[in-house]
Amino acid sequence: MRDPVPGLGQHGLCANCPHTGLLEAKRCEPGDACVRAHSGRQIDRFLRANPDQAERYLKDGFWERRAIAVRYAPVDAILPLQHDSDEVVRRAVVMRLPPTELKTMSKDPDREVRITVAQRIAPELLLPMASDPDYMVRVVVARRMSHGKLPKMANDPEREVRKTVAQRLPAFALARMLNDPEPEVRRIVAERCLPEDVVVLLEDPDWLVRLAAVQNAPRDSVRIALQDPEPDVRHLAWQRLAEAETP
Repeated sequence: MRDPVPGLGQHGLCANCPHTGLLEAKRCEPGDACVRAHSGRQIDRFLRANPDQAERYLKDGFWERRAIAVRYAPVDAILPLQHDSDEVVRRAVVMRLPPTELKTMSKDPDREVRITVAQRIAPELLLPMASDPDYMVRVVVARRMSHGKLPKMANDPEREVRKTVAQRLPAFALARMLNDPEPEVRRIVAERCLPEDVVVLLEDPDWLVRLAAVQNAPRDSVRIALQDPEPDVRHLAWQRLAEAETP
């Protein structure tokens, strides 16, 4: 004889379940909101409806059950899971802890955990993460670092980090990056730095950098670009000089 409701009965998920009272109170439902199911969606629905039950599942053997329980358990109760064996659980912990209490997890062995830390940690605690071994962590740090500390990352070994720095530094602070080894970085610098600083890039070996420099440099200084080997650079230089002569 089949159970009238899937999951109920001696051989279903409800067998020996400690939450039969919740079933009777319609706070769980087999196949939809069930903490014993191996379904993240069902586990989440159960704990969302019954957050008072989350703490008991923080030591569960199933990593997804622990990770979801972290979302609903009291913050004090999830502190031991900073060292959980599963990185998904640890990321869930990072999302719950206050930004001022993430310093310990900034050294997590998993890059995705550290990226999440870099996205949430209090700004005043970011600086040590500027030397993280993973460049994507450092990119996130560069996006959030205060302008006063950002110059410390201008010589990062990774191009993508320096591009982020060049996009965020104030114009007056960009002169330090005029000689960056990567054309993509110098192009950003040419577009954003002070006009008097960009003049040196009018003779850059990369024509796209020179093009950006012509657009940003003081008009009188772009005459040198009239002899540029690249037609687009010469054309833009002529345009800028012609604008000065237009009444």
